[in-house]
Amino acid sequence: MVTKIDGATTCNEVERQVFETEINMGTVHPAALEPYRVRLFVEDEIVKDAEITVGVNHRGIERIMEGLPVEKANALTEKVCGICSNGHIYNSCRAGEGALGIEIPERAVYLRVLAEELERLHSHMLYLGHGSEVLGHETFTMRIFYIRESVMSLLYMMGGNRVQYGISVLGGIRPRADLNSREQQRILDTMDYIDEKVAAFAERFVADPMVMSRITGTGELSQKQALDLHVTGPSLRATGYAFDQRTKMFEYEPFEFDVITQDGGDVRANILMRATEIFESTKIIRQVIKGLPEGPVINKDWEMVDSPVYKSYIEVPRGVCYHSYGLEDGKVRHSIIRTPSMSNIGAMQESCIGHPVQDAQLNIVSCDPCFTCTDRAIQIIKL
Repeated sequence: MVTKIDGATTCNEVERQVFETEINMGTVHPAALEPYRVRLFVEDEIVKDAEITVGVNHRGIERIMEGLPVEKANALTEKVCGICSNGHIYNSCRAGEGALGIEIPERAVYLRVLAEELERLHSHMLYLGHGSEVLGHETFTMRIFYIRESVMSLLYMMGGNRVQYGISVLGGIRPRADLNSREQQRILDTMDYIDEKVAAFAERFVADPMVMSRITGTGELSQKQALDLHVTGPSLRATGYAFDQRTKMFEYEPFEFDVITQDGGDVRANILMRATEIFESTKIIRQVIKGLPEGPVINKDWEMVDSPVYKSYIEVPRGVCYHSYGLEDGKVRHSIIRTPSMSNIGAMQESCIGHPVQDAQLNIVSCDPCFTCTDRAIQIIKL
């Protein structure tokens, strides 16, 4: 009844009728407080097919961007996501700078990397806390959320906000996001604190036999399945495939870090994947502070010109994020944004199939979904 072709699962409507049970979840489920719908087709409590639908929180950001001055359009992209907001405005500015040929001051490049790694830290800790909550281990949840607060304070210090920081602007970063020596030392002290506390958390986590037995082998996704489904980011690296978009970004060339991988593609691999990446981010942040160049943080010496569509890819906490737009009379045209969760929905569905229905939400959450930022305009209209 379920046909597997090159890692994908297909099942037409007629075939679904023979399944014993169809279970609907959503549009809001307590395990992931975002609007989305899950359909699980179950026989003898084993999921035979799964379907995830987004679109409930349709906001049309790309449509709103059409015709806006590029500076305003860039600022709007920060509203795409409440977790990786910095990644979106960073990538949107990056697309505009590529289109206009703007050179970014070296100090601004370093501080953009710093902001992006701080965002990765808080996002990965949010993931660990959320995963622990779904596992039913609230002590782990509270413990990692307490550590995460130290990162949120740094983002507040740098951007003046805990959710949308407004750090990147066309040509560099906002001057208020520049760091003095006292603030730089505070960041270094916090990285020491995070390394110590997260290491203790991870040691306690992997030593818990109940937790490890619950997540080992649960929601397995093979490397071939991940590649066939175009999975990206930590969810791909959790299958043993070593690809990180940061290795392709000129901003990360001055910094040494390892591309972390895990084997198995199960919930355990996904959790350990992100926990280990936290230490790579603190390593990068220390290098940023140590090598932070002197000089301006914004270049205003550029002219607005028309440009064809320019594409930009960066690695945000959930994987590869894509932004592109063209410019006409200083206004944005043909804007497209693709978040990593759009690429990873296939993995969320596939990881449910063949596993007990009670594991479904855990398997979906293990892929670190962000459905709200995936919901945007997909209809292209002529202006």
